[in-house]
Amino acid sequence: MSLYELQRDGDVQGLIETLRDSTNDEVRRRAAAYLGEFPNHQDRDDAISALVRVAQEGDTDAVVAAAIDALDQLGEDAVQQLIGEMTGMDLEAGADWKRAKAFARALDADIPEIRMAAANALGSLGEADAVGPLTDRLDDPDPRVRARVARACGQIGDPRAVAGLTEHLQGEPAGVRAAAAGALGEIGNREALQALLAMYDDENDRVRRIAVDAYGNFRNDRPVDALIEALDDPSATVRRTAVYSLIEVLANVPTDRSHEIRETVVETLKEADEESVVEPLTEILAETTQDPQRRNSAWLLGRVATGDRGRVVDTLVTAMDDDDQMAAQFAATSLAEIGGTTVEGRLIDVLEDTDRASEVRAQAAFVLGKVGDDRARRSLESVLEESDDEAVRERAFSALSKLGGHGGRPSD
Repeated sequence: MSLYELQRDGDVQGLIETLRDSTNDEVRRRAAAYLGEFPNHQDRDDAISALVRVAQEGDTDAVVAAAIDALDQLGEDAVQQLIGEMTGMDLEAGADWKRAKAFARALDADIPEIRMAAANALGSLGEADAVGPLTDRLDDPDPRVRARVARACGQIGDPRAVAGLTEHLQGEPAGVRAAAAGALGEIGNREALQALLAMYDDENDRVRRIAVDAYGNFRNDRPVDALIEALDDPSATVRRTAVYSLIEVLANVPTDRSHEIRETVVETLKEADEESVVEPLTEILAETTQDPQRRNSAWLLGRVATGDRGRVVDTLVTAMDDDDQMAAQFAATSLAEIGGTTVEGRLIDVLEDTDRASEVRAQAAFVLGKVGDDRARRSLESVLEESDDEAVRERAFSALSKLGGHGGRPSD
């Protein structure tokens, strides 16, 4: 059978046999790589043993590298078995600190793939004592190792890594810069976030996105200018991320500053690409469970969405049922800002739905008084005549008055 067929059929024993017996280095390299794709296979232990043996036997560089990468894919315990064999230490029953010590020692291995695997394992363990050995390896000659080490520092989240990571935000390949930026965002203290402020205009899209995403962790308005700049980014992904982070910042800043910042943000969002702004705001309102973010999204949508956008309107109408009264109120005011026939039709449906909560129907009547036309007037008149719900009737009467009165026409 071909290697492709062995991989397709999940024939781990066949791949192990090929790795052991083939005289073709490229075939053996591919067999080792394929073995890393079966972390849950019943023959996983056999695959690990075969890969460890290849990694230790000093095979060709390409085959050894593929074997180590495959062990890394199979999980921390697979890397642990390799490093245990290399160091002569029994790591299976050891405490986390003991395993971390062995992995830290492996950071000095001659083979870069072992150093990469050791960094991954240290990140997974999360032992704070590993920060020192990891930051020492941020100057590794192999950029792949530097990127893995930076990522591990972020997983551990210890502020002691910030200075070393900051040094690698410039003058590095994009993969290293991205990993360092991501790690600083994970650590998230003031020093780490401050270091990221200059990264919104990095030449690499991925680095910019990671930095802009981290700005949402600020508890003040420091990143607002950078986020506003990012709304004009050539990458749609960066622009969308900037919207998400702006919502996070608005939720985090002190109340006495939020209104001023919100008004600044609105003016900027109006000038930005609408698709990059409206879709993220709609997703936040529809999907997040955090009240401050939902309130800000509901409020902003009415000020940046133009025209009868069905999904926006539907999301705002749904938000009128929100348990958070402020989010529901902002959704209603945004519907009034948007207006149009789609809003009118959706609100009439709410008003006439007797299964909806009384306060929601009353709110729908209130907004119809601002945006309604003949259809709304007829619906309000019908509710006024037929409903026994006093709260709804009161709002319906008030709305009809704004539309020109019972049976009337809107005033000029």
